[in-house]
Amino acid sequence: MLQLARRTQVQRPGPGTAQSEDVVPTSVVGRGAGIRGALEIDGELVVSGLVRGRIAALRLVIAEGGCVEGDVIAREVVINGRMNGRVFAPTVSIEAQAEVEGRVFHTNITVARGARVSGRMPWRPISYFERLDNLPEIRP
Repeated sequence: MLQLARRTQVQRPGPGTAQSEDVVPTSVVGRGAGIRGALEIDGELVVSGLVRGRIAALRLVIAEGGCVEGDVIAREVVINGRMNGRVFAPTVSIEAQAEVEGRVFHTNITVARGARVSGRMPWRPISYFERLDNLPEIRP
C-alpha cells in the first residue's frame, strides 16, 4: 500500500539541472484506454480514459474527458473529468469541467465555479491521511 506519510522531494528539471533521481514519474491512461482493477502508482497518474477500480498514487489527475469509478487514495488529486466514488487526499482541486459524485475526504479543497458536485466533502485533519493504511469499508 502507498505510504502517504513518506515525504518525497519533487524537483522539476530546469536550466542547469540534470534529470534528478527525485523527479516523480508520470503514468498515463490515455483516451480510449480502459482499465478495470487496482492501480498502485509510485508517482503521478494522469487519467484521460476510464479506470474502474481502486487507485493509489502520490498524485492523481483526472483530465477533461477522463473518468474514474472507484476509490482513490493520494496526496493530491486534481479532478477535471468525472469521478464517481470516494477520494481520500489531503489536497483536492475540483476544476470547472469536473463532475464528482460520492465523498471527498480532504484537508484542503478548492472547487472552481462551474464544477458539478453531488455528495459530501468531509474535512479530515492531516493526521487522518498519515495513518490511512487501508481504505475504510463502505457503509450501507
